[in-house]
Amino acid sequence: MEPPEPAEVRMSQAIQPAHANPRGELSAGQLLKWIDATACLAAEKHAGISCVTASVDDIQFEETARVGQVITIKAKVTRAFSTSMEISIKVIVQDMLTGIEKLVSVAFSTFVAKPVGKEKIHLKPVTLLTEQDHVEHNLASERRKVRLHHEDTFKNLMKENNEFDDPICDEEEGMVSTGGTAVQSIELVLPPHANHHGNTFGGQIMAWMESLATISASRLCRAHPLLKSVDMFKFRGPSAVGDRLVFNAIVNNTFQTCVEVGVRVEAFDCQEWSKGQGRHINSAFLIYNAVNDKEEMVTFPRIKPISKDDFRRYRGAIARKRIRLGRKYVTSHKEEVPICVQWDISNQVSLSNANVEALKNLAAKSGWEVTSAVEKIKIYTLEEHDLLSVWVEKHVERPAHLTYHLLSDFTKRPLWDPHFVSCEVINWVSEGDQIYYITCPIVNGDKPKDLVVLVSRRRPLKDGSTYTVAVKSVLLPSVPPCPHYIRSEIICAGFLIRAIDSSSCTVSYFNQISASISPYFAGNLGGWSKSIEETAASCIKFIENATDEH
Repeated sequence: MEPPEPAEVRMSQAIQPAHANPRGELSAGQLLKWIDATACLAAEKHAGISCVTASVDDIQFEETARVGQVITIKAKVTRAFSTSMEISIKVIVQDMLTGIEKLVSVAFSTFVAKPVGKEKIHLKPVTLLTEQDHVEHNLASERRKVRLHHEDTFKNLMKENNEFDDPICDEEEGMVSTGGTAVQSIELVLPPHANHHGNTFGGQIMAWMESLATISASRLCRAHPLLKSVDMFKFRGPSAVGDRLVFNAIVNNTFQTCVEVGVRVEAFDCQEWSKGQGRHINSAFLIYNAVNDKEEMVTFPRIKPISKDDFRRYRGAIARKRIRLGRKYVTSHKEEVPICVQWDISNQVSLSNANVEALKNLAAKSGWEVTSAVEKIKIYTLEEHDLLSVWVEKHVERPAHLTYHLLSDFTKRPLWDPHFVSCEVINWVSEGDQIYYITCPIVNGDKPKDLVVLVSRRRPLKDGSTYTVAVKSVLLPSVPPCPHYIRSEIICAGFLIRAIDSSSCTVSYFNQISASISPYFAGNLGGWSKSIEETAASCIKFIENATDEH
């Protein structure tokens, strides 16, 4: 393992049986304690004064760690604002017998400096030494915007969810209520639970919350819950030694192999305890997978909301899932590994057919979930491991053949799609296949992006079948990357157009999102932008206003 950076704080721990769950794996609660302690020390190293946890969010668990292995937690300040700092946390596990290292978790914490007396605080800026430091410094600002607008975004999505009939709420065999998943517990805060400021240690509170959430999830699936991610631990106020902390956890909703559990914490001192008037000090939403005794992933039953509060929590989970999807793409910077194929004219038929088949296979996958439905436009998402795909379905009052003619000619794309600045044919391969060079606008202050794509068009073999326009990036030696643009990639995208009758059709647009094009989708998926709906509406207007001779 490479030596630590100057501003980095590291903690290494050998995992003992006392740190493990019944499966012999490091308990998520113990890891959260270590993460919070390491992050706090990184914050105080930068600030030079005491700091407290404001929130911990975007915690992703990639791997499990087992007894006998060694955990290393790396934490450093990515950006300092006036009185708060964002801390980036990375957790690595090393097997002592093989020496192999794996990424266990990434997370981001926000810490606030605690001034002494009435002293005003203004934190010094972070010294940026590497290119990655600069990238994370810029992303920290984007992440902060998302956090600050989280409440407004959530309220808007909840309002939107109430305005359309969510098909997930339809009656279905095997649906269950969440009443049996409710769990309550109490803890008395003792001196060993306190931090060096005298307040209850944030990591300890997170560990207690995680333990209760695990019990709640297990009551739904009767399997072994595995913490996959944490939406956010939000610290609303402090608690101290002597306080009684009451924890309440319940399942909010399920999404196939994932379940969201909400946990609320209230603190009571002696007087508040006798009156039954507590302080709401913390909330969190934890997302679990589960495996059975054969280590097979469990599919959770669908949730059947019954009470008004059930519906509120049910729809809240859907809104948070959307925010998570968008936020996922402003939490970390991933270098894209190009997977597009080299264009080979001698293998043209095979490449073209593979392009079409990939689009049809993407459309045929199970697990698509509605995230938005407004008038003629529906948006679905599909999560598979680290891949996210989007499906936009729209109803168009024009014949399918005319719609196909307009959408398959990508030179017309900039007329309705603001994500395309220019689009020109650079290789007319055949009637059904063309290679285009595309330029895109600047996003988040970066360089503009460009693409080289193969567009494969297929008319239906018989009436009533589907028109296909498949798109994927290719490598073309005659068009190398340009220093003024960031060469981006489309993994799999395109349109499937199916006639409803002689004068209308359904257009389905699919895109398997790559890291390079995710900034164009993140805001919409997260609920703080309407760019997909606006682009889809522009597309509908363009098609419906076109003449038959267009």
